[in-house]
Amino acid sequence: MHRTIGLLLLLLLALPHPATAIGSVLPGASERGAAVYRYLGFPLYEARLFTRGGAPLDWNQDFGLELRYMRNLTQYDLVEGTMRELTRTGGALPVRGQLEGCFVAVRKGDRYLAVTDGPNRVDFWLNGTRTCTLSHPQITYRFMSIFLGENSRSKSFTRKLRGG
Repeated sequence: MHRTIGLLLLLLLALPHPATAIGSVLPGASERGAAVYRYLGFPLYEARLFTRGGAPLDWNQDFGLELRYMRNLTQYDLVEGTMRELTRTGGALPVRGQLEGCFVAVRKGDRYLAVTDGPNRVDFWLNGTRTCTLSHPQITYRFMSIFLGENSRSKSFTRKLRGG
């Protein structure tokens, strides 16, 4: 019995913890806000914004955004949805190939973590494993605006995510 509990604890400790993962790639980061995004009333993902010291979002400072999926989505869903939102929020970008290398199908409970690295790079991790870097002029603002910008699909979602 004690051995089983010990093994379970070891397994839990081995799982990537979002706060640990973000702290290793964005030192001093704390959660700023969280929100659940719903599509046609169905929860799609829970998002958490991490900034240094939990400070208000500053587009000139690096920050992280974690999405924990609440349903299964294909790679196609993720890439196409991102491309549609990039077009809707500011015009098409030639990043489809990069997105196809970044995104894989997700299952309920999977977590993508996106961490900015200046204005032109966003690094991605899936369940604690680094998957890729998205690079393009001003990609930090363009990609993250899908969730955090003034023209996001849900003002209340964005307000909560930004800690407001």
